[in-house]
Amino acid sequence: MKNTKILILEDEKPNAERLERLLLELRPNAQILAVLESVKQAIAWLKENEAPDLIMMDVRLSDGLSFEVFNHIEIITPIIFTTAYDEYAVKAFKYNSVDYLLKPIESDELEAALKDFDEMSKPKGKLDPAIENLLSYLQPKQYRTRFLLPFRDSYKSVLVSNIAYFYTELNVTCAKLLTGEIEVIPHSLEQLEQELDTKSFFRVSRQFILQIDSIKQVHNYFNGKLKVELKNSPEVEVIISRKKAVLLKSWLGY
Repeated sequence: MKNTKILILEDEKPNAERLERLLLELRPNAQILAVLESVKQAIAWLKENEAPDLIMMDVRLSDGLSFEVFNHIEIITPIIFTTAYDEYAVKAFKYNSVDYLLKPIESDELEAALKDFDEMSKPKGKLDPAIENLLSYLQPKQYRTRFLLPFRDSYKSVLVSNIAYFYTELNVTCAKLLTGEIEVIPHSLEQLEQELDTKSFFRVSRQFILQIDSIKQVHNYFNGKLKVELKNSPEVEVIISRKKAVLLKSWLGY
């Protein structure tokens, strides 16, 4: 994130100052272009200046919701939304959202969001985006349905539909089957996240990807987090962060 140019939209001065300090601690070479407190200022600035590399956008500004900016100007810049209110999370992800951080923003959560931005900013190849989108439309994504895994001196097939959840342990990816068996999977959770059907599987944390039918109950936890109770695995504790909690409830249809 060398010399990244960042625009901050935040109407509360203490929050703006803290955010600026955290950004410069995590990315010392970043350049803060401006700190704006209203929708009106944001629209004017974006019309008059070259687009920044990243926008830190508070959802509620002094004169309204920051989503109003998108009604006046086209923004292609990646955005990390910040807010004290979680009801706007799903809407935020309809825009160029890298992440959605709930206040008070923690350094480790901001660092994770910046790393996601770094990944997003890497060159993705030489195909024109319009062509990539067309190819994606013409060739609907095929989700993984099975794994071929080593078994003794041969191989065995494991159906994705028979997997309750995936998890990592000591940098090894494992799958817990509905039968209670555990299989080692030669893929990272990052890879699996791209290959699994999002209607059935959701990555709830850095350690777990859950199958929707494996969830027995969801409990409120402290500081806006959630605790998931799994069927047939009562000993497994799955804690969901504040940010992921909003998305998980939306995925489950809450």
